Amino acid sequence: MRLLPLKDPERSWRHIKAQWKKDAEGVGEDFATFGGVVAFEALTAREGDGQGLYHLTDGERVHAVCQVRRLLMSRYSAPALSARFVNVSPIYDLGVADTGTYAQMLVALFSGVVWLSRDALSANHIRFLLKSPGDSQFFAALKAVTPLSPFSKFTIEGALIECSLKEASTAPVAAVS
Repeated sequence: MRLLPLKDPERSWRHIKAQWKKDAEGVGEDFATFGGVVAFEALTAREGDGQGLYHLTDGERVHAVCQVRRLLMSRYSAPALSARFVNVSPIYDLGVADTGTYAQMLVALFSGVVWLSRDALSANHIRFLLKSPGDSQFFAALKAVTPLSPFSKFTIEGALIECSLKEASTAPVAAVS
């Protein structure tokens, strides 16, 4: 899976909503009841291309959408990436996909943000807001300090992951396929 920018957010979001509506209705659910959809619609309706809207895709389907922005924050001496407004396909929320598949998708989304921090949106710090505090269990292993870890600091507080990356020349970063 790859985390890619939405080139035409309003048009792309209509396509994603159509796919997700079909997924929800396929299991007898009303897509209009998904709360995060309204927030993401507001983001796609804003003018300008600086909104940082991204989608996680395997080439055939969109698994998640979120906003990723590079910001200057008072708590860091260098820019940080902020990933928030995570919305996932109804196949995850409605249990069509199992918990393991959901965890893999969230880890792929987080890995995509880490990749962006090393590439297109250069930043040494990441703030990743999960959908819920319960999702933090899928990232607990990343708190372990190991020589191959790309992180110099990794904390989880509720639904917020905050991490700092080691210098690029010393930290191996694996791409998620």
